[in-house]
Amino acid sequence: MSIITDILTSNGASLSCAEKFDIYYKLLIEWNEKINLTAITEERDAALKHFVDCISAFKCGKIKSGSKIIDVGTGAGFPGLPLKIYDESLEVTLMDSLNKRINFLNEVVRELNLDKVETVHSRAEELGKNKAYREKYDVCVSRAVANLATLSELCLPFVKVGGYFVSMKGPKAEEEVKDAQKAIKLMGGEFVEILNYAIDETDYDHNLVIIKKVMPTPGKYPRNAPKPAKEPIL
Repeated sequence: MSIITDILTSNGASLSCAEKFDIYYKLLIEWNEKINLTAITEERDAALKHFVDCISAFKCGKIKSGSKIIDVGTGAGFPGLPLKIYDESLEVTLMDSLNKRINFLNEVVRELNLDKVETVHSRAEELGKNKAYREKYDVCVSRAVANLATLSELCLPFVKVGGYFVSMKGPKAEEEVKDAQKAIKLMGGEFVEILNYAIDETDYDHNLVIIKKVMPTPGKYPRNAPKPAKEPIL
């Protein structure tokens, strides 16, 4: 048994599921030589700091079996693809602004024979105004590095009223929530809670910021790039 399969099975994955993570890891390392996907390449580190960290998003309790979710700024597929591998009933859209990353994700999806996965090459500022995607999702997840005010403007337009935006954040989550209150409210969101979690064998102190969509997002949001990033609503 590989390090990946050993760690994933010890974190609740079935053996067949863990073996898919093993394939995902091998493709990640192979493609990482061609395009920049991750700085975390050691097998144990990737298992814990990418895969186990991503599936920790299930701790929020809002990602139910069969949920329709979108991962905004997915990069190498984090957290959307690990969530899909762990629970194949999910209907997942992986969105990223870099087409090279989308090509990588398409290969992983093909190799793992995953269905109900859509990859989209787009910016959130554009896709969030597209009627086919706007307010269509039960949950939006993001592990992106942008501040929460920016992410709220980019992510909440995708969430249907009654759904949730789950943002994976580091140790400064509480401070970010305070700064993002205005943006959350303007986008039709309502802050619910911060759930802290740790990952064994790592120094990770991470948080899930849970925001509920209580009203439709006004049509003028998200603003065109680069305003959400350069001029966050504070």
